[in-house]
Amino acid sequence: MLSTLSISNYALIDRLEVDFNKGFTVITGETGAGKSILLGGLSLVLGKRADLSSLRVKDQKCIIEGTFKIDTYGLQSFFEENDLDYDDSTVIRREILPSGKSRAFVNDTPVTLGVLSTLGENLIDIHSQHQTMQLTENDFQLKLVDALANNQKRLTAYRKDLKTYRKAQKELEKLIEIQSTANKEQDYNTFLLEELEKAPLKAGVIEELEEEYEQLNNVELIMEQLSKGDQLFNDEQIGVLPLVTEMRQSLSKLIDFGSSYKDLFERVKSVMIELDDVSSELQRLQEGVEANPDQLEQVNNKLQLLYNLQKKHNVSDIAELISIKNDLADKVFETANLDDKIAARTKEIEEMEAVLESKAILLREKRNLVIPQLKKKLESDLGLLGMPSASFEIKLSAAEAFAVTGKDELSFLFTANRGGSYGELKKVASGGELSRIMLVIKSILAKYEKLPTIMFDEIDTGVSGEISDRMADIMKDMSADLQVFSITHLPQVASKGNNHFKVFKTEGKERTMTNLKQLTNDERVVELAHMLSGKDLSDSALAHAKELLSASSSI
Repeated sequence: MLSTLSISNYALIDRLEVDFNKGFTVITGETGAGKSILLGGLSLVLGKRADLSSLRVKDQKCIIEGTFKIDTYGLQSFFEENDLDYDDSTVIRREILPSGKSRAFVNDTPVTLGVLSTLGENLIDIHSQHQTMQLTENDFQLKLVDALANNQKRLTAYRKDLKTYRKAQKELEKLIEIQSTANKEQDYNTFLLEELEKAPLKAGVIEELEEEYEQLNNVELIMEQLSKGDQLFNDEQIGVLPLVTEMRQSLSKLIDFGSSYKDLFERVKSVMIELDDVSSELQRLQEGVEANPDQLEQVNNKLQLLYNLQKKHNVSDIAELISIKNDLADKVFETANLDDKIAARTKEIEEMEAVLESKAILLREKRNLVIPQLKKKLESDLGLLGMPSASFEIKLSAAEAFAVTGKDELSFLFTANRGGSYGELKKVASGGELSRIMLVIKSILAKYEKLPTIMFDEIDTGVSGEISDRMADIMKDMSADLQVFSITHLPQVASKGNNHFKVFKTEGKERTMTNLKQLTNDERVVELAHMLSGKDLSDSALAHAKELLSASSSI
């Protein structure tokens, strides 16, 4: 509920601070006194967009602050989702700066207008002529039926499944889109993959092939030099091996004359062993070298293939080609298996549809059970509000597609006259009739679901006498379950309030100001008398005002 409201430097309001209580609160005042200004200020706290014209004094900022008791509203999750500090007594502040910018705060934490607006919808329902048009909307009408059917938990479960279902549908659409694109690319990707799979892709392969190519391409030079090396090693006259052998034999004759000679002999012996090994390797290499034009061509072809693939895929090494090959393999595999994925997801969606269908049917069954009760209640309450011939024709039919409200289309037709033709509310009901219908609907909703504070802005316009008295009784009954405000010009309604505030203007030397004050019992008598007879108070008007208050307090 709204517990306090503070407004400074807004329109005709210099500074205003007022406390509100639970129950039924009425606000009265002469036309032009500033009731719309009060509503405008409250709307800013609830997230309405502001403009610079709102500032009373243009070089000072406007501050509007409301304190709300929200311990029974179940809004903790909203505060957590939006990273806000929760408090049972939450303070919302809106500031409009001289620059034209505005700022919003919830418990001193800055918030966007979107967050503030969403929170505001859960705090106060300002009923205006514009909001009355909600009555003609199918979703609002279904909300009423669902309240009587106690469908809230069923709707929550249904919407959770609907969210999963729609997500699965989007995933299926994406798979089909991928398949459509992939099928066009599949042949090309397969060609690229086969081309890479035929290539000898492995780490270091180019270096190996380049080395082999150089050997095959220079086989004559290699053979010539190996032969020359073999000759230098083994020639009987000048060969390295015969000469070193002769040296070893000479040194062997000195080993008994000291360790130095023996060490030298061992070193030459070691050199001899290494030279023998080198000679053997030379001979082995000679035997393995031969001209092979076919092999040279094969190696050259492999190298050219790898060079071309690197150029084609714009990469600089084999590792990148291997990575591309693996990616192509994955794409080709995925495309080849898309049919299976699509079939599996389609089956899942069909199973989800079956579950949703059963839940939608249950919602429809529960709705159909309460529609006769709703029709009777609406017609009965409207009869008390001066519409004795009001009649509704309410029917449900299955819709083609799943919606957040289920799979129903609601036909909510109305006639105000006995024997009259039924038609849509927006076409056949007058503004006054719509207001009374909305009041009855809000009173029904108040008994079945937790509504926020509600403020009726002259919902009693166009009615008087006994009808206005009954409308006031309905609003007072609603206030047993929630905080109700009514801005009214009717004394019958004003007399029923638990609390009575008056909006009035005061004329200063330089400017006019709008104020709001809570009336004492004596002040209420005078205010009601003015509402009954105008500016000139009469004894009969005062007596009638006292009678109205006395009758209201005895209820």
